[in-house]
Amino acid sequence: MAQITLVEAVTQALAYEMAHDDSVVVLGEDVGVNGGVFRATQGLQEKFGELRVLDTPLDEATIAGVTVGLAAQGMKAVAEAQFEGFIYPMMEQIACHAARMRNRTRGRITVPAVFRAPWGGGIRAPEHHSEANEHLFTNIPGLRVVLPSSPARAYGLLLAAIRDPDPVIFFEPKRIYRQYKEEVPDDGEALPLDVCFVLRDGTDVTLVTWGSQVKECLETADELAAEGISAEVIDVATLTPLDFDTIAESVQKTGRCVIVHEAPKTAGFGAEIAARLSEECFYDLLAPVERVTGFDTHIPLFRLEMKYMPSVERITAAVKRTLAVS
Repeated sequence: MAQITLVEAVTQALAYEMAHDDSVVVLGEDVGVNGGVFRATQGLQEKFGELRVLDTPLDEATIAGVTVGLAAQGMKAVAEAQFEGFIYPMMEQIACHAARMRNRTRGRITVPAVFRAPWGGGIRAPEHHSEANEHLFTNIPGLRVVLPSSPARAYGLLLAAIRDPDPVIFFEPKRIYRQYKEEVPDDGEALPLDVCFVLRDGTDVTLVTWGSQVKECLETADELAAEGISAEVIDVATLTPLDFDTIAESVQKTGRCVIVHEAPKTAGFGAEIAARLSEECFYDLLAPVERVTGFDTHIPLFRLEMKYMPSVERITAAVKRTLAVS
């Protein structure tokens, strides 16, 4: 079985679902002829035609509106925003219509739409092309927010997102689009939404993260293991609805937690997890919850970009601060 990258896994999932469900359509800027700016939809228009893979005008608000309309009338629409920083014009349609339609119609109409967007920094792009603002969507009832961290999880979670009867925000960490490969069977097997994945068992500290920062957390766990420190690594994967039980069970075992995310610290989704740990697991904690995040500023240009991103060094320092509390 051939090994593929995360972006190839996205293409593979889209192709599988389009081949097996005629109601699936893909739309966005340059998704057809060019295969998308990152080539995530490469070859789909040639295979499925211009009526199912639509090149749209450079108008994100219209893309979102058409997506809601298609989905509300029985299609399964997969829209692409070229970068997460371009998704803001889509917010009115996503927040006011896609997320509310089931509630507004008392379940008579649903919106089985997926809004895909390359997410995060680390590729030496300007700030609008490098944003990590997943927390803006986690506060909107009616939306699922999904962030895969590997080719296999990108494939399985995207299949699940397309099949879900409600709207899903599907952020793809572009820093690891082509960073590594793994075997991903093209078998149409979806992974469960609303579930955290425990990627590494541990007993001393819990590392909670999502997206591209999973890589840094696993590397941190490897380095800590060499020092005799056992770190459990949890990939949240679906931010909302949050599988808090898996996080709580881990923290009840380890007594310590470090939350890692690329978004700015203030009101980032890590704050929600930390608050719930304080509310529901206070007596299990042996030390305050630590957060290792981006900073409360716009992501800088490439010379300082990696200083902004959570690093193994910053995560390790946070772990050792929690361990120093007795």
